[in-house]
Amino acid sequence: MTAVSVSLSGPRSVHLHRLRTVAKAVAGRLLTILIASFVVFMALSAAPGNPVRLVLGPKASPAARAQLEHRLGLDQPILERYWNWLTGVLHGDFGISLVYKTAVGPLIGARIGTTLLLVAYAAVLILIAGLGIGVLGGAFRRAGAPVAGLTGFLLGVPSFVAAQLLILFFALDLGWFPAQGAGSGFSDQLYHLTLPAISLAIAFSAWVAQVTMTSVREERIHEHVDTARGRGMAAPLVFRRHVLRNAAVPMITVSGLTVASLFAGAVVAERAFNIGGLGSLMLEAVSGKDYNIVLAVTLILITVFVIATSVIDIVQYLLDPRLSKGGGR
Repeated sequence: MTAVSVSLSGPRSVHLHRLRTVAKAVAGRLLTILIASFVVFMALSAAPGNPVRLVLGPKASPAARAQLEHRLGLDQPILERYWNWLTGVLHGDFGISLVYKTAVGPLIGARIGTTLLLVAYAAVLILIAGLGIGVLGGAFRRAGAPVAGLTGFLLGVPSFVAAQLLILFFALDLGWFPAQGAGSGFSDQLYHLTLPAISLAIAFSAWVAQVTMTSVREERIHEHVDTARGRGMAAPLVFRRHVLRNAAVPMITVSGLTVASLFAGAVVAERAFNIGGLGSLMLEAVSGKDYNIVLAVTLILITVFVIATSVIDIVQYLLDPRLSKGGGR
C-alpha cells in the first residue's frame, strides 16, 4: 500500500511543482508590468513642463488652467492619479489625448496594425538571415571568418544610417521602393514597408547570426558529436540531431529577445520613412507632452517584452530536459 501511494505521489508532486512554478512566473511577470508602469508614470509626472500650459498657451488665465487641470485630474495627489489611470487601463480606458482631443485607445488602434506588420516583416527577415548566416558560419569552418567580419560590420550600422542609405540608393536612385508612407492594403503595405523592415533588421540579424554561429560551433566540438560520427552516422544527421538540437536554446533565446526589441527599434524606422505607426505617435506625444499617449504606448511595449520573455522561458523549459526536470535537483 505504501509503495502504491509513493508511486502516485511522485507524478502528482511533479504536477503541483509545475503549477506552482507557472503561478509564480505569471505573478512575477504581472508584478514587473505593474512596477514598470508605476515608474514610468512617476517619471512622466516629475518631468519638466506643464501639459496644460502647452495646450492652453502661455496667455491662458489661471482659472482656465485650473479648470482644465481639474477636468484631467492633474490637481489630485500623484498616487491617486496613478490609481485612477491604472483602473482605467484595466477597463480599456487609456485616457484622453491632450493634443488630439480624443480618446487614446482609438488613436493607438488606428496605428498599431502598421507597427505590427512592420515588426513581423522585420522579424521574418531577421530569422531567415540571422539564423541562416549563423548556421552557415558555425557549420563550415571556412565560412566562419567571413561571417564574423560581416556581422561585426553590420552590428556597427545604426538603424537610422541604414535607413538613409536605403532611401538614397533603392528609393531615390533606383526608384525600386517608395521612400515614405505605409501604403494601403496588405500587398501595398508590404511593398512600402520593405525598406523600413530591412533597415530595422540589419543590425538585429547580425546579432542573431553571431549568437547562432557561436552556439553551433560550441556544440560541434562536444564529445557526443564525435561519438556519433565515429559510429558511422551520416554527417547531416549528426548535425541536425546533435548540433542544431542542442544549440536551439540560445538560438531561440536571442531570436525571441530580438523580436521583442523590434517594437522599440521600430520608432527609428517609422520616423525615417514617415510611417504612421506607434513609434511616430510616441515621438509626437513626447514632443507635445501628451502623457496619456506616452503612458499607453510604453505600457504596450513593456507588456510585449514581458510576454516575449515569458514565451522564451516556456520554450527553453520544453527544449532543455535539465530545466523540465528541475535542473537536475
